[in-house]
Amino acid sequence: MKNDHLRHLGLSDTFPKYCNIYSKRKTPAQSTLEEKVHGLSLQDVSLDTAAVSARLHFQGTVTYPLVPPVYHSSTYVLDKVEDFLGALQDGGAVYSRLSNFTNDSVECAINALEQGAGSLVFSSGMGAISAIFFAFLKAGDHVVCQNPVYSGTMDLLKMFASNFNVEVSWVKAGCSVDEYRKLVRKNTRMLFGETPCNPEMSILDLKEFGELGRSLDNVLTVVDGTFASPYLQQILKFGIDISVHSCTKYMGGHSDLIAGCLTTRTMDQWRLLKKLQTSMGACLSPHDGSLLLRGLKTLPLRMKKHSENAQKVAEFLENHPKVLRVRYPGLVSHPGHEVAKRQMTAFGGMIMADVAGGVAGGKAFAENLRVAKLAVSLGGVETILEHAYSMSHGPYLLSEEEIKEAGITLGMLRISRILRT
Repeated sequence: MKNDHLRHLGLSDTFPKYCNIYSKRKTPAQSTLEEKVHGLSLQDVSLDTAAVSARLHFQGTVTYPLVPPVYHSSTYVLDKVEDFLGALQDGGAVYSRLSNFTNDSVECAINALEQGAGSLVFSSGMGAISAIFFAFLKAGDHVVCQNPVYSGTMDLLKMFASNFNVEVSWVKAGCSVDEYRKLVRKNTRMLFGETPCNPEMSILDLKEFGELGRSLDNVLTVVDGTFASPYLQQILKFGIDISVHSCTKYMGGHSDLIAGCLTTRTMDQWRLLKKLQTSMGACLSPHDGSLLLRGLKTLPLRMKKHSENAQKVAEFLENHPKVLRVRYPGLVSHPGHEVAKRQMTAFGGMIMADVAGGVAGGKAFAENLRVAKLAVSLGGVETILEHAYSMSHGPYLLSEEEIKEAGITLGMLRISRILRT
């Protein structure tokens, strides 16, 4: 009778045996003090010391976790003084601003997608972009960048121009790469592009951009591919020096973390950026690193569905009488459609729609939605949109001349399409 409940579960023959094996071989978790590992026992120390010093003394078969754990520790124990420099030179963790095992796991996953020399994760996308500018630009250098570009990037370049005497020239986003070439000077050190472009969704020809960079001496090419993610667009294979992403968006994918990453073409570039990152302290929280690693596992599935759904929405909007203009790389009407077909495996989840009625029309659309939400950012599982002129690319950040040059219209909406059909 005592085994009836086990028989009901189909365990009556096997469970006692395995339970017996487990109970004989398994022992309670023991601390190093209980095992006298360092010559000290519980009887040798006070309860105060025991409370802070008891560490697990591992016994049994060595296994490893399927999912990399979150390493919250700020510092790591060394056996010898020499281990400090050894870890810095040969690899290893001594302090989490310098290296953290959770974030190392994220970086190797990102680099597997990007296929570069190495990747680094940062506390935000702007942290990654800032590191690039600080690492490779100095007073007297010249940068050529597209307009529009992410407003934070533009703001930072303007700050470098005013505070650090870095010259900046602007080209129209979506222009021929020859427009970049025309602005190259002897002191040009960086060409910066974004594709698809925020918020206008123009496309930069990565092959031609990479070839231009390779033809110039001491000129770095940098591309922000946040709108596509490294699953839909592998930037470095086109000869670009640095690929940068806001991992807050599609790579994280759930609107619950802030992070950024960059991947370099060469090891020297990676080492310079790694040194700058540790000096500036723009490291990622290991908790956010664990969320980002989880998001990367579903990135392929999400990007396929985002692309499929965005195509349907873009086609619907293109034929709507109250929509003046739609920009989505998957539409044949997009000026960069053929280029996008060559360098992207699908067209992503971002749509630009210019609705009739100017500011009033854009606001009316954005503020009267039932499922989609009015919010900044993008790339999560919910449909969200913003009114670009009022929010990310408007007068509070840009001059009227810059807004006009960027092609920001009064009714422009930036739509991040939902996963659900």
